[in-house]
Amino acid sequence: MTMKIERLHLSAGLALAVLAFAFMSAPVQSQGETRAMGEMTGHSGTVGTTNLSQFDPSEYLTTWNFNNLPPNQRANYYQEKALADGTMLRQYWIYASDDAVEVAPGVFYAGWAYNGQVPGPTIRATEGDTIRIHFFNGGTRAHTAHFHGFHPASMDGAEPTQFVQPGQTFTYEFKAEPAGTHVYHCHSTPLKKHIEKGLYGMFIIDPVGGLSPTENEFVMLMNAFDTDFDGENDVYAVNTVAFAYAQNPIKVKVGEKVRLFLGNMVENDPINSMHIHGNFFQVYPTGTLNASTHYTDIVELAQAERARIEVQFKFPGRYMFHAHQTEFSELGWMGFFEVESNESSGEVA
Repeated sequence: MTMKIERLHLSAGLALAVLAFAFMSAPVQSQGETRAMGEMTGHSGTVGTTNLSQFDPSEYLTTWNFNNLPPNQRANYYQEKALADGTMLRQYWIYASDDAVEVAPGVFYAGWAYNGQVPGPTIRATEGDTIRIHFFNGGTRAHTAHFHGFHPASMDGAEPTQFVQPGQTFTYEFKAEPAGTHVYHCHSTPLKKHIEKGLYGMFIIDPVGGLSPTENEFVMLMNAFDTDFDGENDVYAVNTVAFAYAQNPIKVKVGEKVRLFLGNMVENDPINSMHIHGNFFQVYPTGTLNASTHYTDIVELAQAERARIEVQFKFPGRYMFHAHQTEFSELGWMGFFEVESNESSGEVA
């Protein structure tokens, strides 16, 4: 059964109930019953457990260059080699595929993915390193990998002659520059569909000498999913799984610097945002300059726009973060920082 659910501006509890009904009615692969927790329980989120064996949002926060894999497995996807000029050759094995993506407990979206996950693997290098991507298209449509930053035109992945057909391979190679917080995504046509389906990821380039020291670095990519294929999103998230960090808050400590690499790859909505409760933070647009342009508690990003955010918490407790497009937060784009006391430093003055 298919049914179009119009976007409603309702109370959090009722909106989540509507979301649950949309999940059960939408033409997606679904296993088990998904129900939303609303006003009756006093919580926001979903009832049930998402299978995190394919993609774990908490693990994704601190994963780049496949550092979550044991060495023998990691070598299948990432290898590095020091070059004579002091830079690194960083090689990646990236593949595109058709994959069912679980965006909420028992709710599967028929997506397209890099290495079986949405967002795709985070690529991280130092400015001047050589990036070599061995790309294989294991999907059923033509795909590419297009990187924001400097590269030769032959490495752009945007021209029809550069589309990698199913079963074919292509090697992208370029220098990592400029330093900053970037993204990569498929640029095959129709571009809207290829981004909407999930072919995107983060591309972080550190400056030579590195960024300032910090206790916490987290990768956050805002995304959304049109589960009933009507051109409007039904599920919103940061790192794919609705309410992932409401159910599993991100743990930090009072006084520690928290650095967020934040990007927006939401299709169908022109603007997304992030607001952190009880705090203000420094914003470094695109992360290309080491000078903050904003000291604020909310940042807005258009599609493919990104920012580096640095924040410290003054007091212990649970601090909500979410999109300030309230509809987005009620449909999944909301979580918490769990701030613990730090006896070594005390509370920040």
